Amino acid sequence: MKNNIFANSLKTIGSVLIDSNNLDQINSDRYKPYIKVIYLPEGGHVQVDFAVHQAQGPALFFISPNQILTVSSVFKNPGYLIYYNRDFYCLQLRDEEVACDGLLFNNINSMPITHVPEQEVAFIDHLITEIENELDSEDTAQEEMLRAYLKQLMIKAARFWKQQHLGGVLADEMNGADDFRQFTRLVNTHYKQKHTVADYAGLMLIAPKTLTHKFKRMNLPAPNEVIKGRIMLEAKRLLVHTAMSAKEIAYELGYDDPAYFSRLFLIKTGESPSGFKTKFLARADTGKASILSVA
Repeated sequence: MKNNIFANSLKTIGSVLIDSNNLDQINSDRYKPYIKVIYLPEGGHVQVDFAVHQAQGPALFFISPNQILTVSSVFKNPGYLIYYNRDFYCLQLRDEEVACDGLLFNNINSMPITHVPEQEVAFIDHLITEIENELDSEDTAQEEMLRAYLKQLMIKAARFWKQQHLGGVLADEMNGADDFRQFTRLVNTHYKQKHTVADYAGLMLIAPKTLTHKFKRMNLPAPNEVIKGRIMLEAKRLLVHTAMSAKEIAYELGYDDPAYFSRLFLIKTGESPSGFKTKFLARADTGKASILSVA
């Protein structure tokens, strides 16, 4: 299996070919600590955490560190997994849309996929090819070239994402998505300690009603639903990927009353914590036995 990598001090970027022969490795924990971009030129079936995404044509997927990734089908034309760490790319970009906390990763719509428009496929193919070629080279400017190609890929993908998921309204309504991205970053940082809209509005120095109104105007989920959704996502991860009990998870997520947390979980997911865990693990066992490769 082709696996190219650039590593210099703390900076790492690499790529792996994705085909039907190496899905077990792609889906393992080997790349879990890295930020990941997956390009499937003919589409495929990808699960990120507990959401399943089916792409019928060329698509890009964006997976943050520690998210659970399962690629269960690819087509004859192989795809690519590009993985890198924050030291390689993210620390230089600060608050830009194309950084690791921008629109593509950990967005509040929980949409880690963007479809590549037909007229843009050749350009995305070109960028992927150039990244592959640069990983094979040993030029003194290799690091900067790799970062430049990766940034172009992110810029293009962010444009696709805004058009497909927000209809272009985001930039018009919120002056470059500053509030949108700031709220997302804060929730991902503080969801274990801060559970109310007022908590985050205070951090953003705006009134809770103002924050809620902005989200409503853009047809985004209500801030309270985003907060609870992030908490429920972590609860699901802990239920199925650790041996922690529902009571332990409640304390881990900042709830002093485990019974209240269990009721909240039931309201938000339609299942009790134990019921969710049992059902998910049963589905996972079935899925492992029937992973497909589309010919």
